[in-house]
Amino acid sequence: MNLLYNIVVFITSLLVPVIALFDKKMNLCVTGRKESFSKISTLKNSKTIWFHVASLGEFEQARPIIEEIRKTHSKYKILVTFFSPSGYEIRKNYNLADVVCYLPLDAPSAVRKFVKEVRPVLVLFIKYEFWPNLLNALKKEKIKTILVSGILRKNQIFFKYYGGFMRRSLQAFDHFFVQDNTSRELLNSINFSAVTVSGDTRFDRVSGILSQVNTPEFIEEFKNNQFTVVAGSTWKEDEELLVNYINNRASENEKFIIAPHQINRDAILRLQQSIDKTTLLFSEKEGKKLTEYRVLIIDTIGILTKIYAAADVAYVGGGLNTGLHNILEPATFGIPVVIGNNYNKFKEAIDLVSLNGCIPISNQEEFSDIFIKLYTDENYRNNTGEINKKYIQENLGATTFIMNYLKTQL
Repeated sequence: MNLLYNIVVFITSLLVPVIALFDKKMNLCVTGRKESFSKISTLKNSKTIWFHVASLGEFEQARPIIEEIRKTHSKYKILVTFFSPSGYEIRKNYNLADVVCYLPLDAPSAVRKFVKEVRPVLVLFIKYEFWPNLLNALKKEKIKTILVSGILRKNQIFFKYYGGFMRRSLQAFDHFFVQDNTSRELLNSINFSAVTVSGDTRFDRVSGILSQVNTPEFIEEFKNNQFTVVAGSTWKEDEELLVNYINNRASENEKFIIAPHQINRDAILRLQQSIDKTTLLFSEKEGKKLTEYRVLIIDTIGILTKIYAAADVAYVGGGLNTGLHNILEPATFGIPVVIGNNYNKFKEAIDLVSLNGCIPISNQEEFSDIFIKLYTDENYRNNTGEINKKYIQENLGATTFIMNYLKTQL
């Protein structure tokens, strides 16, 4: 299986540059990875702590630990590597990291070279990034490696009869910090005992947002003390339901802020044109009287968290098809959260749906009915929001668990 895996990685390395000629996102990966080795050259002869994340969501899980290390272990350099361009492009200038770059593809020679050049004192993998050749290289160099906010499922290759090479790669980890008992039991079942159920560091991250976030003045002006729905990280299928509701069922006293996941000019303009109500783009707001508009489309990145602070209700996109986005950010503000019905890979969504703080929908009728109820029934809206706020507060502390361990290792 290991040979087959390496053949797949090799073929991928040949195909990706070709695909990049026709795909903007893939082109970002190819171009960015060419810069990785030159970037890490600045870490030579430094004591470096390396965080590896897949994308933006995993970065947010790493962030509380990065912030704590900066406070308590400032002599170390910090490297953050990304696999996905959607995370890298947003956080490539993150000021608490000394270097931010792409992780090379998991080819044996490339990852061995990367590890030897960085020579980290500690590596932290976040959530579920398991690259066997990289892990094997770290083990060979005897570099301390831990998993943070890990989540494992029975259907993963580690727990299959043919997954021996992947199970062996897990031997690189000195300790696993996982989100739940199921993950611990799965690791125990394949003879890994250095496992701690610490929870998810994202709770600490989003809880800290409350004391840091100030709602932008333009949002307050647009909201004008009216009931406001914020739809964050939306995709086309989310927007179709939302537009139908805005055009046909929404009250004249409701306002909407839509923040699409992908900022594509043509798609943004199509979205704007599909809405019957007065609609304004963020990029065109200067000089406009914002109170006169019913819908505001955010055609920029990096301000969604601040916008959630102004919401009475949130809709979080991705759950209908592409993959649910971050529901903890709106939940921490104590507001109801509506999502698509494909959320079974997201523990926090499973928990909040079971607690009735998060409401899943699968079609237009369900979407419209729940938004009408959330608008008209203030008690229901407030109670639902309180469930979310309480859930966040009850799940704090993962960062402390991990930092206590790191103090014994650094």
